[in-house]
Amino acid sequence: MSDEQQVEVKKEETAINFVEFLEGTPPSSVTDIIDLTDKEHTGYAYRWPLLTPDIQLHCSNETCNGTRFFRCRDEDNIEVPEKDFRFCYVSYVCSNCQTNSKTFSLAVQRNQNLQSGRAYKFGELPLYGPPTPARLVKLIGPDRDLFLKGRRCENQGLGIGAFVYYRRVVENQKNRILGEIIKVSKKLNADPDSIAKLETAKNETQFSTAISSVKESIPQTLLVNGHNPLTLLHTALSDGLHDRDDGHCLELAISIRVVLGELSERLAQALKDEAELNHALTKLLSVKKKG
Repeated sequence: MSDEQQVEVKKEETAINFVEFLEGTPPSSVTDIIDLTDKEHTGYAYRWPLLTPDIQLHCSNETCNGTRFFRCRDEDNIEVPEKDFRFCYVSYVCSNCQTNSKTFSLAVQRNQNLQSGRAYKFGELPLYGPPTPARLVKLIGPDRDLFLKGRRCENQGLGIGAFVYYRRVVENQKNRILGEIIKVSKKLNADPDSIAKLETAKNETQFSTAISSVKESIPQTLLVNGHNPLTLLHTALSDGLHDRDDGHCLELAISIRVVLGELSERLAQALKDEAELNHALTKLLSVKKKG
């Protein structure tokens, strides 16, 4: 790897095992690996093939939809050199559904006469990072691609970029979010004045004004640890980019994503609970009539 390729590459202080590196290390970092290679005697000399241990990743296939073991599907062993980096692709497939895969783009180099070495991750496909919950994707709707761009910035530690993308998503989808809150409010038979304020806020073009006008109109079931999630989002959005460094913006971006995700879960759960209750009441009332 040339000096140019190592610009802004961070060096890990402590060595980790290869499983940890594949599962949890973001791209663009040189990492010391304890168990990078195997040692095989060919009869004439030793070979140093790259180890390809089973790893655990999230599988989005509908038959899985959770953490599953992935196994390497590459047939040829990748020889790890001692003097230079070897550039390679390593592909894994879900051992459960046998459909979803993960491919890593790597550079690997072993230490002299040892099974340890160094690895650099250029990237991975699907992209690095935890999956975006389906309920959150549904809530943000048309701005899914913008949100995923922000997610990629966040994964790479680009705080300002992540913050800008997340802010655009929240502001663009203000009415969509308020619309879902109104659905929940109506399902819960909330105070008509509160619902009216929420409806009026949808017509307000100024984001901060809209959010301020409904700070007391959010159903209790949607509060996040007792706090209005819209107010939390507004506070974070108002704080970013004002002479703030990249690290501070990254913290804000993460907070925006977490709160937005929690709000999407609470909205979905509230509508689900109400639907289940209505179904149960309908069932019981029908039994009562027959009786």
